[in-house]
Amino acid sequence: MAYWLLKTEPEEFSWDDQVKRGTKGETWSGVRNFTARRHLKEMKKGDAFFFYHTGDEKQVVGVGEIAKEHFPDPTAGKGEPWVAVTTVATEPLPKPVTLAAIKAEAKLKDMALVKYARLSVQPVTADEWKLVCKMGGLGGR
Repeated sequence: MAYWLLKTEPEEFSWDDQVKRGTKGETWSGVRNFTARRHLKEMKKGDAFFFYHTGDEKQVVGVGEIAKEHFPDPTAGKGEPWVAVTTVATEPLPKPVTLAAIKAEAKLKDMALVKYARLSVQPVTADEWKLVCKMGGLGGR
C-alpha cells in the first residue's frame, strides 16, 4: 500500500463533503499539474491518503482511501491528458494536524508538503504517515 496527501480548498470541497459521499465516494478531479497527474496515475485501489484543507486552515483533517484507480477526468476537455481517481472518507483525525505543526517536526522536514507546498497531490512515506497519524491522534498506524 502507498500513502498520499490530497489538497483541497474547504470552500470548494471539504472533508464534510467527502464524508457525505459515503461509500459511493467522490471523483477527485480538476488536477492540472503534470507531477500531480503522475501521482494520480500511480495510485492503487486501497491506497490511503490524507485529506488536507488548504486556504486559511492549512491542516490535515482526515484519512481516506482510493476506491477507484485513475480514469479520464470528466472535467477535462476532449483530448486533454488529465485523470481523476475516486476517493472515500475513512475517518477524521481526532486532532487536525496543521502545516505549522508538520514544519515544526524535524522528522518531517523532507515531507513533500514542506518541500513542494503548492503541489496538490503528493506522496507520503510510511514513516511520515505513521508520524502524522500519531500527531493527529490516530496512534502509530
